[in-house]
Amino acid sequence: MKQLKIKLICSTIGSKPVHRKNVEALGLKKIGQEVLRQDTPIIRGMIAKCSHLLSVEELD
Repeated sequence: MKQLKIKLICSTIGSKPVHRKNVEALGLKKIGQEVLRQDTPIIRGMIAKCSHLLSVEELD
């Protein structure tokens, strides 16, 4: 299964509470932090909600 490398590139200060909770649920807390997650529809939906705060890279 593919993996996604997700990086927080922008602060969550001033963003909507839903966006903050999605970023936190992905496991991101600090700017520049990266996490690996499985490529599932649930994760893709979370990324889509707050895509302006994240950088996403697909890994095989």
